[in-house]
Amino acid sequence: MADIIKVDCIGETCPIPLVEVRKAWIKAKKGDFIEAVGTHPASFKEIQMAVESLGSEIKEALEGDQWKIVIKK
Repeated sequence: MADIIKVDCIGETCPIPLVEVRKAWIKAKKGDFIEAVGTHPASFKEIQMAVESLGSEIKEALEGDQWKIVIKK
């Protein structure tokens, strides 16, 4: 059964959100999901680019000032 690893980066600025998502990526097993939330716009784009370079499945959403990214390892 897949785990969901939550990464709360609300209020954090670069490079903290990307670093925290990378830590979760290392911890995750194949098939797990990483759910990251944050408010820093540049981090939203950085995390998307990093995940796309890995070739992983990603879903993202913006709601007001907050973003959410779900990554499948």
